[in-house]
Amino acid sequence: MTTEIACPGVDKTITLRAESLQFSEIPGQSKLFTAYQNDPTSLRRYYPNAVSSHTEVADRIPEVLANYTADRNVLCNALRDTNLKFGATQKTLENIELLRGSDTVAVVSGQQAGLFTGPLYTIYKALSAVQMADCLRGRGFKAVPVFWVATEDHDFEEVSNTFIVGKKGGVVELKNEPKRCHDNWPVGYVKLDDSIKETIDELFHNIAPTEFTDELRSLVTESWKPGEYYGDAFGVMLTRLLGKYGLIVLCPLNNALKLLAAPVYVEAIKRSAELVEALQKRSEQLVADGFPAQVHIGDDYFPLFWQARDDTRNSLKKSKDGTFKTKDGKREFSLHELAEIAAHEPTRFSPSVVLRSVVQDYILPTICYFGGGAEISYFAQSGEVYRILGRPVTTILHRQSFSFVETKHAKTLGRYGLRFDDLFKGIDDLLPGIVEQHLNKDTAKLFADVEERVNTELHKLDAGLLQIDPTLSDSLAKRRRRIIYHIASLRNKFHHVQVRKDETINRQITSMFAALMPNGHLQERSLNIGYFIDRYGINFVDWVYRAIDLEDRGHRVVYL
Repeated sequence: MTTEIACPGVDKTITLRAESLQFSEIPGQSKLFTAYQNDPTSLRRYYPNAVSSHTEVADRIPEVLANYTADRNVLCNALRDTNLKFGATQKTLENIELLRGSDTVAVVSGQQAGLFTGPLYTIYKALSAVQMADCLRGRGFKAVPVFWVATEDHDFEEVSNTFIVGKKGGVVELKNEPKRCHDNWPVGYVKLDDSIKETIDELFHNIAPTEFTDELRSLVTESWKPGEYYGDAFGVMLTRLLGKYGLIVLCPLNNALKLLAAPVYVEAIKRSAELVEALQKRSEQLVADGFPAQVHIGDDYFPLFWQARDDTRNSLKKSKDGTFKTKDGKREFSLHELAEIAAHEPTRFSPSVVLRSVVQDYILPTICYFGGGAEISYFAQSGEVYRILGRPVTTILHRQSFSFVETKHAKTLGRYGLRFDDLFKGIDDLLPGIVEQHLNKDTAKLFADVEERVNTELHKLDAGLLQIDPTLSDSLAKRRRRIIYHIASLRNKFHHVQVRKDETINRQITSMFAALMPNGHLQERSLNIGYFIDRYGINFVDWVYRAIDLEDRGHRVVYL
């Protein structure tokens, strides 16, 4: 299905063309995720509140409001403080005030605090939530979009880099690692130092200058400053990009929010044994149905992390004697001690991946959550945590998924007779067709002829050997495979040499793959939005918003 999208340009309205691919056509997708995208309601065993259409989400509003017990004033005061620090727009502040009302729900998404906002799908998540909130409000419901920044996570390596397409057409990795950074620190406790200036310089050294480069420079330098915390820099840049839509940014490290979450922590601690048993059974169910379990739940599993005085974050494990020890071995607790600390000092804890969504939906009146494929798979297990803790299971929807194809790359696709989904084969598998159609057709045909003749002659030889001794036939089969392998290897080298000799084709193909399948993955999983802002300005964010179709469960390929 092809659709057209009218978008504001610099001096005129432009029209974008969008096509949709099913995720089942895209390599590397999990079986559970593709099944969910195909028919969510068929998996209600794992997703009790799955919906077949985004319009059905509103049906859950009465249930969500009836079960929401957190203090909205405490919540909104914390959100107001956080968002003012990030430079909140008037629309965001108005949405926070709207959330104080007992009849308002939150459309939630979230992601780790990636460098310069990380991969593109971070923006797609946030705008999916914005679009859904707008849809609900258009139908007369009170709804606001909230973005949960995962500042409690301590996998800094995962968020310390991002990628752009460099001015020479290749993929360039940008990385920032402050000198003072502990492996087990939550990302929100990592503070930027002068090295961020070097990373920013590297960014602008590698991009091609355009009329929008200064706009990008202002956006980045005013967000990512030495002395700022990593999570705060992320929040500032996200607000500058999406504040006009009224997006509310939430940082779970806020002490007031920790206090709100205390009842969930206490109950999860007290019922940790039940949680482990239920999660293990759920994992067994998933495996029995042919789906993988995303999280391994061992007998020693515990649903909370311990936050030490030195700001390090440690997992807690149940010992054989029934006590609970931190991973570093420095602390040991009884179950009663943990519950008491959680009740009076909840800032010492942060939730595990299967508990996090329950904490989120206790703090917020969440009507639905927009996640990625992995999050949807996690949620199949998390549903049991909701049940044990007596919470309604949130509806999870897949965030919008995009590949934006620039005009020059669309021309390259057309020039070589390629479709977008041909790129999933990889550059090595596409080269033969490109070479044979556009370069040395005669030599390419010779390779095919040689392979055919070798197969024909060896087949004749095999017939004779079988009559003499079958073991000779087996030996021939092994050598045949080796011969064909060497011919194919030589043919592949020929293809690469031909492409390298033709600088134009080499540049076009390499640049196209860097932009559309960077690092062998979908564009949204690697590239940073900075590349597109440099090319098209902040208008690009509006184009993404307009390209969203909440009823489309596929991957949208948008031609710029």
